[in-house]
Amino acid sequence: MRIRNAKPEDVEEIIRIEAVCFPPAEAARPEDVRARYAAFPENFFVCEQGGRIAGFINGCTTDAPALPDALYHDVSLHRPDGAYQTVFGLDVLPEFRKNGIGGRLIRHYVDAARARGKKGVVLTCKDHMIRFYERAGFTCQGVSASSHGGAKWNDMRIDF
Repeated sequence: MRIRNAKPEDVEEIIRIEAVCFPPAEAARPEDVRARYAAFPENFFVCEQGGRIAGFINGCTTDAPALPDALYHDVSLHRPDGAYQTVFGLDVLPEFRKNGIGGRLIRHYVDAARARGKKGVVLTCKDHMIRFYERAGFTCQGVSASSHGGAKWNDMRIDF
């Protein structure tokens, strides 16, 4: 298992994985993934296992400890020197789940944000993922104002 920065040639596979891992209303559109990668490639990490990309994590950087829905759709809101790293998605292909890949990706991402001098990492998640992120050191801030994909989300944050 190896975690590395995503390369331009990984983007189409990242798009495919996103479509597998999220329902259509919640999955990032291919054009959004491409725009995000063009705007903040340093925030895309993939996990390779057995010569395949098994999963990835990505997000933009912002000044506030929150993840408003607007960040998902407008890459101009990305602030490279922002105080907080966001997580847009942590995606692991079903056949690779339950092998620690998600945990390793989030730890790598948090470590990268800390090394870059960020104040913390913020994300939203569904109820069934709260414990996963709590085990990674995040605290639940309550129900999010997000209406992304028509789902209920919870705000999660880890401060450094």
